[in-house]
Amino acid sequence: MNSRSHTLREAIEEMIAVGKLRPGAHLDETVLANEFNVSRTPIREALIQLASMGLVVIRPRRGAIVADIPPQRLVEMFELMAELEAMCGRLAARRMSKADHDELLNLHAACQKARESGNPDDYFYKNEAFHQAIYAGSHNTFLVEQTRNLHRRLRPYRRLQLRVRDRVANSFAEHEEIVNAIIAGDGERTADLLRHHIMIQGERFSDLMVSLRQLMDDAA
Repeated sequence: MNSRSHTLREAIEEMIAVGKLRPGAHLDETVLANEFNVSRTPIREALIQLASMGLVVIRPRRGAIVADIPPQRLVEMFELMAELEAMCGRLAARRMSKADHDELLNLHAACQKARESGNPDDYFYKNEAFHQAIYAGSHNTFLVEQTRNLHRRLRPYRRLQLRVRDRVANSFAEHEEIVNAIIAGDGERTADLLRHHIMIQGERFSDLMVSLRQLMDDAA
């Protein structure tokens, strides 16, 4: 993979994740090339990579746009995400070492500090590191790869959830239970807690849809 296009892919992916490039937004190669001070070729390569990940849709003769996932598809993806994380958690509770536990506790403390700062974007990044540690703690390389791939596709929507009232505080409280279950070696409880933590149903799904509509209205 070309290192420049890889770096650009990561930068554009981050812009999508934090809402700078929003669902449905047109991705103009010339504008992006000027912004990153590169030619259009590595930008085009980066967009192709993002399209292979499902974050971008390339339309023949009309250019690329940020993928906009329909509500039902979004529910299905979160359902799968919940099961993948539950599986990671179940294995992590059985397989994490003392060093893994220490790292998880450090990341949990970082989430607490971010929560207390009142900055949802800071919490978003600390929360990602927390979940990545659980994936790695499964010590199942293929499972980690699949879980990370879907996590990346859902990043913009996971971030939006944290902007819903009280979600950061609730998320951290759920982390506390997950950490305790992992350290206790209780795989089934860990799986159940992570499944509940990730699933978007009822009010949580309604709140996410409202956040998406507000985002689209702000972009109009």
